[in-house]
Amino acid sequence: MKQLKVILSGGGTGGHIFPAVAIANEIKKLVPSVEILFVGALGKMEMEKVPAAGYKIIGVPIAGLQRKFTLANLKLPFLIIKSMMKTKKIISEFNPDVVVGTGGYASGPLLKAATNKGIPALIQEQNSYAGITNKLLSKKAGRICVAYEGMEKFFPKEKILVTGNPVRQDISNVSEKRNEGISFFKLDHTKKTVLVIGGSLGARTINEALGAGLSELAKNNIQLIWQTGKGYHTTALEQAKGFAAQGIYALDFISRMDLAYAVADVVISRAGASSISELCNIGMPCILVPSPNVAEDHQTKNAMALVNKDAAILVRDPEANEKLIKSVVELVNDISKQVNLKNNISKMAFHNSANVIALEVLKLANYKL
Repeated sequence: MKQLKVILSGGGTGGHIFPAVAIANEIKKLVPSVEILFVGALGKMEMEKVPAAGYKIIGVPIAGLQRKFTLANLKLPFLIIKSMMKTKKIISEFNPDVVVGTGGYASGPLLKAATNKGIPALIQEQNSYAGITNKLLSKKAGRICVAYEGMEKFFPKEKILVTGNPVRQDISNVSEKRNEGISFFKLDHTKKTVLVIGGSLGARTINEALGAGLSELAKNNIQLIWQTGKGYHTTALEQAKGFAAQGIYALDFISRMDLAYAVADVVISRAGASSISELCNIGMPCILVPSPNVAEDHQTKNAMALVNKDAAILVRDPEANEKLIKSVVELVNDISKQVNLKNNISKMAFHNSANVIALEVLKLANYKL
């Protein structure tokens, strides 16, 4: 049988990268002989994270449109042309049977180059509000896998399959890793623990609210695992200096998210699609602070899909400094509210998304198992 070849593209943030890697891992599980290539944006985190996951990646010189007028926007048309030329060359040389786009700058040129050559394409849209790139690509895509109901307002209905978002495989069965997590993060098993994940790049508003509220958390006997992102890490270390004895730790990036989830009683998070899918899969009581700096305010829409089912608590970004610490302390001390949130968010989980999507990829490639 002819060797199966697949190109995946997705990046810019962990929210696009981790689903792409999860899909790749599942395809490899189903077809061990598959040849997989990733295409990413030069200088973005996929250029580091994808090789760390064991896959080859080629970078293209693409960037996103800045919301404010900047000189970088003037260069964008040239970057798009260069990226289209590079992705055409990649497609010709690698000759894939199917391509997969999970969002991010590089997936646009790649999927366009592939579909122009008649190569089947699958789009994986993580958010409840579709981005412009995926809306444009959907016309030629063979299958569109989505995480939320009601996406026919963005995509052709007959191409849509509701699959949920793939999540990192290491977060399954995290409850069994609690003791390992307590030891790893040097925590006190008798205290409640809050985990803060502002996204892989950090979140300024969340960081500032926490920095100002550390003494309130310590006073309430709450431990903190605080992923700050690189930009705020030095400030956070300074702010947390006097609180190490109370179990308050600031980290620029958490390498063992499985252990962080295992020890957390409550999570504070942005409302990116990947983070929400992980919280649903684990069944984690959470406070969502949607980022205002995203297209079409899609994080608020993601968050409201949970809030409307009493599956999460919402604190709006402009109100975080005033309300976040108070909301955290209240939730940590309200066990019945935690149980209610846990039950409701668990009902929204899809547990085999990567497998379902991988099977759709094989179907598009006309590959028989």
